[in-house]
Amino acid sequence: MPSAARKTRIGMIVPSSNTCLEPQSYRILGDRDDVTIHFTRIPVTRIALDDSSDKQFDPAVMRSAAELLATADVDVIAWNGTSGSWLGAGHDRALAGEIAGATGIPATTSTLAYLAAFEAFGIERIGLFTPYTEDVNRSVVASYEREGIKTIGHRALGLSDNESFARVTDDEMRPGSLELAAARPDALVYLCTNLYGANITAEVEAGTGVPVLDSVAVTLWHCLKLAGSPLLAPRWGRLLAG
Repeated sequence: MPSAARKTRIGMIVPSSNTCLEPQSYRILGDRDDVTIHFTRIPVTRIALDDSSDKQFDPAVMRSAAELLATADVDVIAWNGTSGSWLGAGHDRALAGEIAGATGIPATTSTLAYLAAFEAFGIERIGLFTPYTEDVNRSVVASYEREGIKTIGHRALGLSDNESFARVTDDEMRPGSLELAAARPDALVYLCTNLYGANITAEVEAGTGVPVLDSVAVTLWHCLKLAGSPLLAPRWGRLLAG
């Protein structure tokens, strides 16, 4: 836990081709001066269900990145990527345990952050929106099902090049978002830390009444929670507000 005399320091491991999560995380923090975020990157360029994609998420690479972040005396370390949502939550639980064991610092991932949010807010039925391909979405649905989370509808934009995800516009996200919200899930999930879902979270919540959980916001929320720091402003997801 950070002392009152210093800022909370969050360490994040970032996919190399991600251009969203760093600026978006600071945008979400706004004018807060009690938290700083410190990033290191690992090579990730493509999302697919094959060995070459899976090898990008090698725990040994993650551990080395985490050890670099530990030298900045951070209070928590996050793998800020959603790979565990299709590789399986067990993969990320083991990864977080390995990072914590190697550094002595509490660790999480985007997938574990979602599972913590689902449990904290009693979420059992979700609508899933991703930039990924249909087969990746189906794998995510199956993985969540094993964790007791039912996906009542999903939309995939059919992209696999990780850099391209950040180019998805608000207008491209709105139709699928509204269709998914119309089925009245417990929450609408924007799954991908290189997707600017947080930009329209407040708009979708206000227009549909359905809570929205965006990957960048959820990961930051869980890091703050683990560090014992105040949480987020309601505009980034009313469930995540402190």
